[in-house]
Amino acid sequence: MTRRTGRRPGNPDTREAILDAARTAFAERGFDASSIRAIAAIAGVDPALVHHYFGSKDQLFLAAMNFPVDPGEMLPKVLAGDRDGLGERLVRTFLAVWDSPAGSAAQALLRSAVSNEWTARLLRDFVTTQMLRRVLDHLEVDPAQLPLRGSLVATQLIGLAMIRHIVRMEPVASADPETLVAAIGPTIQRYLTGPLPS
Repeated sequence: MTRRTGRRPGNPDTREAILDAARTAFAERGFDASSIRAIAAIAGVDPALVHHYFGSKDQLFLAAMNFPVDPGEMLPKVLAGDRDGLGERLVRTFLAVWDSPAGSAAQALLRSAVSNEWTARLLRDFVTTQMLRRVLDHLEVDPAQLPLRGSLVATQLIGLAMIRHIVRMEPVASADPETLVAAIGPTIQRYLTGPLPS
């Protein structure tokens, strides 16, 4: 019997092959430099199959990361409302995910990123492209400041997740979410819209 060559047909293994290829591409090249066509080529499938299984590159990235929620669905609620409350809404939404049962997948990802550069790269790209970019694109600030503003916001959010869920340092670990929103929200707000050092 001769072995079939060419592109892999649509079968139960195809979805996993696409996910493996996507993880490799995103970790090696980053989100922006990875195309659906390139991921399909790595997986040995037609790009139409990638769209069939996952829809968009954003959805493929979320599936590859095994992230429990879609920031594209949550962030419009964060961005709605007055600009001065953006920091508090962002912290409140962040805590709602991380404190929920769905947050266990995010916690596992964070634990892995601490010791694994491949996972750290995926987490960096996820935070940058799926969360911060969507928030920062709605701000009327100097575009040259956006990378610094985004990184500063990430220090607070990732630090909060680390202290609350990984290190479990009290009293932050068991604090009421609204206490943390009130304490950390203004700092996030300053990073998003306040003046930065020159």
